[in-house]
Amino acid sequence: MERTFFEWIGYILNHYGSRFLKGTAITLLISLLGTIIGFLIGLGLGSAKKLPRSSSKIKNFFLMILNGLITCYVEVFRGTPMMVQAIVIYFGMQEFMGINFSPTIAGIIIVSINTGAYMVEVVRGGIESVDPGQMEAAKSIGMSHGQAMIYVILPQTIKNILPATGNEFIINIKDTSVLNVISVTELFFVTKSIKGAIFRTYETFIVAALIYFVLTLTVTRLLKMLEKRMDGSKEFVHASSTMPILFLKKPGEKNGK
Repeated sequence: MERTFFEWIGYILNHYGSRFLKGTAITLLISLLGTIIGFLIGLGLGSAKKLPRSSSKIKNFFLMILNGLITCYVEVFRGTPMMVQAIVIYFGMQEFMGINFSPTIAGIIIVSINTGAYMVEVVRGGIESVDPGQMEAAKSIGMSHGQAMIYVILPQTIKNILPATGNEFIINIKDTSVLNVISVTELFFVTKSIKGAIFRTYETFIVAALIYFVLTLTVTRLLKMLEKRMDGSKEFVHASSTMPILFLKKPGEKNGK
């Protein structure tokens, strides 16, 4: 007797649910670590692009080279598909460098490098969104450029780019599917394997689609909660409006005069 659509869904979940869970765990691991590492890469290189020029021609020369290398990195990894990057990096490291990472580790490296290329420009824009007067104010009280970036500019930048970073995480959850080309056992790879075992393409990929949807929806909601928490309460009163106003009196002047 031929099973109905929902009977096939139940059959797939009953017999292959644990494999879907393992694939989902690998997808979350790669996308989360890739986003975090990529964010740190973007934070470092994005800050480096905003290093000020100095009176030293040698320093300016090295800054020009550094900016050129960062620009090349960004353009190459933003201008090529992640699937191609995965094949080139994974098999290239094996053939030319003799480095044989496991597919999962290679997947984390690939997603991190790809995410970092996008985060460089996100961080640069976040730094530029901070009022330039704050850098000047920090330097006026004796802070170096590095101290001003760490204690004044970057905390505000991170807050400003949080939505973009969250979007990168959501994109990475879905884009890890291309890593099946190097045999990473993430959700898409597991789905293809199950489809090949039971020859039910539609029902199998419906289950995968629902899992991806639940993952992205959950992450979206959590990020919105985090953004609201970082924004703080909108019902606040400036301290200056609740503090008593103190008037300085001349020596010998009495109250009320």
